[in-house]
Amino acid sequence: MKTSLQNSVRNGVVFGVVIVFLALIGFLVIAASLLQKMVGNPVGLTSMPSAASLLVFLGFLHLWNGWRVSHNKEDIDTNVPLKTRILRGLTAGVTTGLFLLVYALVVGTINERGVDMRVYLSMLSSQSIDFFLFNQSPLVGGLIQFGFSAAAAVVGAVLAKFADSGKDKVKSIQKAAVAWSDKSWLGKVKTNPYVSYVLIGVVLLLLVLVPRQWGAYWNYIMGTVGIYVLLGLGLNIIVGLSGQLVLGYVAFFAIGAYSFALVTAPDPHNLQFNFWIALVIAVLVSALSGVLIGLPILRLRGDYLAIVTLGFGEIIRILLKSDWLKDFTLGPRGLRNIAGPTLFGREFIGDIDFMYLIILAVLLALFIARRVQDSTVGRAWLAISQDETVAQATGVDTYKYKLLALAIGAAFAGLGGALFASRNQFTGPEDHVLMVSINVLCLVIVGGMGSIPGVVLGAFALKGLPEILRELESYRLLVFGALLVVMMILRPEGLWPAKRPNLEVKQPPPEPETDTRPAAIGGGS
Repeated sequence: MKTSLQNSVRNGVVFGVVIVFLALIGFLVIAASLLQKMVGNPVGLTSMPSAASLLVFLGFLHLWNGWRVSHNKEDIDTNVPLKTRILRGLTAGVTTGLFLLVYALVVGTINERGVDMRVYLSMLSSQSIDFFLFNQSPLVGGLIQFGFSAAAAVVGAVLAKFADSGKDKVKSIQKAAVAWSDKSWLGKVKTNPYVSYVLIGVVLLLLVLVPRQWGAYWNYIMGTVGIYVLLGLGLNIIVGLSGQLVLGYVAFFAIGAYSFALVTAPDPHNLQFNFWIALVIAVLVSALSGVLIGLPILRLRGDYLAIVTLGFGEIIRILLKSDWLKDFTLGPRGLRNIAGPTLFGREFIGDIDFMYLIILAVLLALFIARRVQDSTVGRAWLAISQDETVAQATGVDTYKYKLLALAIGAAFAGLGGALFASRNQFTGPEDHVLMVSINVLCLVIVGGMGSIPGVVLGAFALKGLPEILRELESYRLLVFGALLVVMMILRPEGLWPAKRPNLEVKQPPPEPETDTRPAAIGGGS
């Protein structure tokens, strides 16, 4: 009992610190505004959201607080009684409530004395403090927060108890549903080989029709998501499949963009190559750069490889920005008037045309990544990622396969960079900062290391969702960090984890034994 209460206090401290931190940076106001917007009641530019929306957001956190201290494997196995769980939830809720009460008293008193907290914390305005206190005095507002925290945590603990008691029933219902679906017409549909072709046809039809309905803004957003899917697929080959931690991946993105721009833009060299030739050049130059950078560094492993590639990415950005290559890359000004694609004399000038081009590039990259992953090369990468020493001892040429992974991943980045530069008709050093590498690495981790569908899902989650929720733009790094922490706790393998490959070969059934002895000749008496 003593240990469980200590864990409850520790959990309450964590939630208390998190909520106070969110209040200090103004995130509680943003979250409440988003909730109010979701129900069709957007907040004005100069007004604050309602107190109900704040209670809903805080209620979710407090319910989670009580759920965590009351829902674990030990409680399920030992069938802990409801009283004990309520006590745990109450302890965690009271601990969190004490943090909120102290915060309300301190910050509310400072605000009443007329001190402008924005001098120290830019997002902590007088209106946001009153919003946290429900427009009450510091003592009354703090007591409301304290009582609500304790009550909601108790409710969360009770909900966890009922969820645990009904878990066996849910499992039995799921087994019955699966058995029924296997025996019914659903089982025949799932095993029918033509169903997958029908689904692929439906998806392709949607990819053709939807860009015509999105409009210019959403085509641009989804095009950005598609480019990050290309980058994610390339980095997934390097990090997810072959197990090489590369932090300077943006360098290959920059090389692809600049290679394409230098041979298609009128300045500074006036080469103006055809789009498709320039696209091939960008991909090949990026792959070659992956080979060249990989030759001296792929003997390194782990953190050392990450640091060296991080330095490589920064070197490329600094060179593009420096005056030393100003005559070759125009330096900080970047390259403008980059050519767009043409097909049979028709220029791709609209957002719909470029969206189709990006979709085709993504489909091609998905096909290549899937084929490579399921090949002998992919199995060699898997062996290297699991244990490079053992893979080398069993005959896998680790250096060659790691170099191949870096080259293919760099080629995908070069393709994404070329499409990025062509769509924007501009590229500069500030388009290729370290944050691009961090974004791509985050989407690979969040989606699922080594999982191709996970990369697509991660790109939509980390690049598409923030564009939908524009209010969170100032908190993007905070959301990234929080999402990674939550993923490590709840789904450490990612949103769509990679399946374990099936390496077993089905053996044919044994043939029935036949009597090969010669038959007796004649019949004795």
